[in-house]
Amino acid sequence: MSTLKKLAATDLTCDVVVIGAGTAGIAAERAARKAGAKTLLIDPEFRGTLCANTGCMPSKLLIAAARSANDVRRAPLFGVLPEGVQIDGPAVMKRVRDERDRFVSFTKETFDDLPEGTAVTGRARFLSQTELALDDGRRITAGAVVIATGATPMIPPAFRDLGPRVLTHETVFDLEDLPASLGVIGGGPIGLELAQAMGRLGVPVTLFDTSRILAKARCGMVNEALKAAVGRDVTLRLGCETEASKVADGICIRWQGDDPGEAIFSHVLVATGRPPNLAGLDLQATGLSLDDNGTPLFNKQTMQCGAAPVFLAGDADADVPLLHEASTEGAIAGANAASFPQVTPQQRSAAFTLTFTDPPVATVGSGPGDGTITGHSDYSDQGRARVDARAEGGMTLYADPQGRLIGGDLCCPGAEHMAHLLAFAVQSGTTAPQLLEMPFYHPTLEEGMKAALRLICRQVSQPEPQSRDSGLPPGA
Repeated sequence: MSTLKKLAATDLTCDVVVIGAGTAGIAAERAARKAGAKTLLIDPEFRGTLCANTGCMPSKLLIAAARSANDVRRAPLFGVLPEGVQIDGPAVMKRVRDERDRFVSFTKETFDDLPEGTAVTGRARFLSQTELALDDGRRITAGAVVIATGATPMIPPAFRDLGPRVLTHETVFDLEDLPASLGVIGGGPIGLELAQAMGRLGVPVTLFDTSRILAKARCGMVNEALKAAVGRDVTLRLGCETEASKVADGICIRWQGDDPGEAIFSHVLVATGRPPNLAGLDLQATGLSLDDNGTPLFNKQTMQCGAAPVFLAGDADADVPLLHEASTEGAIAGANAASFPQVTPQQRSAAFTLTFTDPPVATVGSGPGDGTITGHSDYSDQGRARVDARAEGGMTLYADPQGRLIGGDLCCPGAEHMAHLLAFAVQSGTTAPQLLEMPFYHPTLEEGMKAALRLICRQVSQPEPQSRDSGLPPGA
């Protein structure tokens, strides 16, 4: 931000004050102002969103570099013989930082477009449900407050005092060069994406997790497909406990499990979760009910904390830490804060998560349960996937007894795109027969969904459509 507009050093009043200028906070302030409220947006840095700085965008930049390297290595499968792959680590990381900074600049520009006096640089804490104290001595009195303070990486005690070779998603992209070797602690989306990307860029990577299930996969097929895919680029140590110590040339990790051992890594990436940034807010002054982790209890349809004029949005609520959910929650919280004490419940979108491994992993809607009908598609011999030499994995779709689609789990080529189609279908209440009546172009990865949909149709009273089924085998 080039010229943040600041207030004079006097006490402040407004209709809605938003604490935190990330994705949720920006959306909350905009929604409250659109509803006619006088707003204040409080942030200590106004550095832009998590997504642009240290999340979605820099990680995808690294993944894009890794995909390029992997494509060159796979080229001989198609009769294309490159002379060899050379990874220029400093060039890879420079592009990541340059493009990241470009994305960050776009988000910072939004702060300069705020009405004068809206952006207030500082840290806030509660004095009561509608009063805040800033660290410069000023006080804010508001009609309602939105907490949108985000979350930060959690570093387990074993890794906290090992120095700068311990990385998180907030520091890894600032490396000047690729690490000589990398230990990754945590098999969630962040750990998996960065581990596979680094592995494809030639970094020896070992990923450790106490669980044997990656990315919290709820489908066994997805978990096995993901382990097979990531295991080609990364050494997996699952179901094991770790301890670490600093050594002269890096960090030594010792693990216990089926195959105990130890290894030295030049760097360790810790990806073990991101708890909410709530410390320092003095939430006890609000009298709000808190859960066992100290997070305020809230209503997902209104984002309101109890009956108080306090609303919670984004990663600060420790619910669904995704950008599209943070934006939605911010908009709901801001609008309801502006209209308090009247609040309006909003229908939330279908649950939808993506992990950008190769192949991608997607979770949509509800999973298996009592009365759930399932259908499976195998992509290990799917026509378009074989054409692209990417035939692996599959998908499991879930439907209610009437055949209405309620969710799905995918780990297959094209999953990030097909999952959108499935999310649209789930949210609109589409049945498997209805989706089968839609056109499927040939040859595409989307055609592979038809096998799972047909299996669901055979288990419900509605027959599968025949008019659009050519009867041809998958590769024809």
